[in-house]
Amino acid sequence: MIAYYNNAFLEKKDIRISPDDRGFLFADGLYEVIRSYQGHLLRAKDHITRLNYGATHLKLSKTDFFEFEEIAYELLKQNNLTSTPATVYIQVTRGPAKRTHAFPDPVTDLTLYATAAAFDAASALKKQEQGISVITVPDTRWARCDMKTTGLTANILANQTAVENKASEAVFIRDGVMLEGTHSNFMAVFDDVLVTSPLTNYILGGITRKIVLELCKKENIKVEERPVFEKDILSASEMMIVGTTVEITPIVKMNHAVIRDGKPGPVVRTLQDAFKGFLAHEKRIYNR
Repeated sequence: MIAYYNNAFLEKKDIRISPDDRGFLFADGLYEVIRSYQGHLLRAKDHITRLNYGATHLKLSKTDFFEFEEIAYELLKQNNLTSTPATVYIQVTRGPAKRTHAFPDPVTDLTLYATAAAFDAASALKKQEQGISVITVPDTRWARCDMKTTGLTANILANQTAVENKASEAVFIRDGVMLEGTHSNFMAVFDDVLVTSPLTNYILGGITRKIVLELCKKENIKVEERPVFEKDILSASEMMIVGTTVEITPIVKMNHAVIRDGKPGPVVRTLQDAFKGFLAHEKRIYNR
């Protein structure tokens, strides 16, 4: 497998990262995951814009990483992933330096890393068709969830709790408000209105979330960006998670309680169909 590391394409097995790297020592870094549909990256510029946003707020020495789009396409090509579902993972850290909390002085070179891998689209599609079970957990994350940092300990523990409860995802709750999943955004439908939490420091600005809101406008689905309260959630007619790897996946069971008839509802089905049309349109644009 070929990966990208600090301005070079190398065999992944040959890459060596310093034990003094601040990403390793402090999780002082950022990451992105971009879906590739038969060689076409979906909204790569939006993903990298979010990476740049995080780099600005982390005060990295470089805050423009748009070169990663070309790097990502090259990784797909070199790993023979241009005709199959795939993902590209990107990570940027503050680089190797003496272990101290303050930023290195003088400034060190950032560590830049990216890799591509095949994606199990069939498994994801099965969940999209049948729906999934989720659990809710208290939100123990730090207060800057708007940055996609590599510090994912709370997400890992919550997701493992979901696995142990035979669920596919865990949704974080803070002060009675349902925020988002460990690797997805959360949405619910009340009286034919799709409701999702507004973007704050406790919510990651999901790229698929953005696409879904665009699709709602085209499909005349009313949207409200407001808090979704835990006390009201069982009155929702539909629930779903959305994200890069889950696309639009309906929730049919929460905390072991079946939602309505236990089947995906009409709003999520409309959005899934609209997403398929959106992908087909994107392919036509790419192939011009």
